[in-house]
Amino acid sequence: MKQIGFIILTSFLLLQNTRAQSDAYVQQGEFGITAGVANYFGDINTRSSFKRVKPAIGVYYKKQFNNYLGMRISAHYAQLGFSDAYSKNDFQKTRNLSFNTNIFEFAIAGDFNFFRFIPGDLDYAFTPYITLGVGMFTYNPYAYLNGQKVYLRPLGTEGQNVHYLGRKPYNSMSVCFPIGGGLKFNISKNTNFSIQVAHRLTMTDYIDDVSTTYAPLSSFVSLPGFASNAFILQDRSPEAGKGPINDGIVIGRQRGWNKQKDQYLIAELGISFNISTYRCPGSD
Repeated sequence: MKQIGFIILTSFLLLQNTRAQSDAYVQQGEFGITAGVANYFGDINTRSSFKRVKPAIGVYYKKQFNNYLGMRISAHYAQLGFSDAYSKNDFQKTRNLSFNTNIFEFAIAGDFNFFRFIPGDLDYAFTPYITLGVGMFTYNPYAYLNGQKVYLRPLGTEGQNVHYLGRKPYNSMSVCFPIGGGLKFNISKNTNFSIQVAHRLTMTDYIDDVSTTYAPLSSFVSLPGFASNAFILQDRSPEAGKGPINDGIVIGRQRGWNKQKDQYLIAELGISFNISTYRCPGSD
């Protein structure tokens, strides 16, 4: 009986010592960097094509509140762009519009783990997760004309500068809602690796500078015998040899579809480093 009692007492003390050591290790958060690709969906990419993915990078700080729930603050830079030249749709090929833009995004999101995940603990080293958040981003679409970059927003390509049908210049900042998921792994006590894909719903239809109908030709000021950049870039069908669509005879021809906002997606790989502190075992 004394031997059994000794074994029980020894096991209890070892367990308490192990728990104290575990409690002494406190994960304050993790800092990570990401790299991947971004893709745009909207009035020019209507078929959700991935023919023109562009680079994306990011940084983030994440705090895990328990084994299943964490909060992430992130910043991303991404490039987006597309062209009607990639479409199989006859109207889009004739329309002949294209754009590029840089995206700067700041977001906050909640991460929800499916499995128990403890940063720094190789016994709980893997989990799939979902992420939901809200953020702000900036954009400024541009196109190329005769090899020169021309920003589209100042031109008012849908009559915004003359307030045609009450249209106003669109804001270069908007709200986004990242929704997605991923996989996360502990690859060492202090390092994690992740794979994440998150789709961004947005509150703007002008990431691509295309939304509604063509504006009257009188909306675009040109000097006699000289077509302004706004006049040329609002309707590029003549460059495809099939225009013009906006011929000044039929008013209100469709240029885009404003019933659905533009969207974008970022798929990325990430590596993060645990930020940890130690405290005396048993301390509060």
